Amino acid sequence: MSQQDLSTNDMPLMSHFIELRSRFIRIFIAILLVFLALVGFSRQLYDFISNPLVALLPHEASLIATDVASGFLAPIRLTFFITLFVTVPFILAQIWGFISPGLYKHEKRAAIPLLLSSIVLFYIGVAFAYFVVLVPALKFFVMFAPDNVLPMTDIDSYLGFVIKLFLVFGVMFEIPVVTLILVMMRLVSVQSLADKRRYIIVGCFAIAAIVTPPDGASMLMLAIPMCLLFEFGLILARILVKNTEPNPTDEHLPSIHE
Repeated sequence: MSQQDLSTNDMPLMSHFIELRSRFIRIFIAILLVFLALVGFSRQLYDFISNPLVALLPHEASLIATDVASGFLAPIRLTFFITLFVTVPFILAQIWGFISPGLYKHEKRAAIPLLLSSIVLFYIGVAFAYFVVLVPALKFFVMFAPDNVLPMTDIDSYLGFVIKLFLVFGVMFEIPVVTLILVMMRLVSVQSLADKRRYIIVGCFAIAAIVTPPDGASMLMLAIPMCLLFEFGLILARILVKNTEPNPTDEHLPSIHE
């Protein structure tokens, strides 16, 4: 094979790498711009996150910084986390723009709603954690502290606790999407999942007991939505899975627009 033929065959691969690099650059620029826009409000953002705990602490107690740089670094880390949280739709749009040309029409029709639903459910899960779960969980820890112990939480520890809680609920709220994907890929059937419902419910409570703070309220606030979201995923699978059958022509020929 001649050198000219080799360079011709390498062109498609090189063009993919160039496009991938450009999309990573766009993602980096978007994250940087949002971070720079929010970093000036990092203290206010941390106040917003810490207000539920501060409201429960005794008057003589407060959040503390056990490290010299914690007062500066903790709000910055929170700002970066919020930046990623805000830019998730743009990041996924860039990833979708890179992989979508290689998908068939029926794959695009199925993937786009799933992608949008996963983003919305993740945001709902985080909002549920902040507005519904966080205060009861914090109240449990404050109420059960011994009388001779003054609760004064380190700001780094509190930030790690909150981020973990948000991520757990955000990920667990993806259960309907995961259920629908498993059924669409023919890895499981709707009937088999329905038959194993009792075991899945027990598994939901076991997972909730492991990943949530050690209080019954937080466990129930995660386990019950997990069970309901699983049932919602089954309903969606029964309705939509029959509409995701590929067209025979799509299996062999990509879309004319690809």
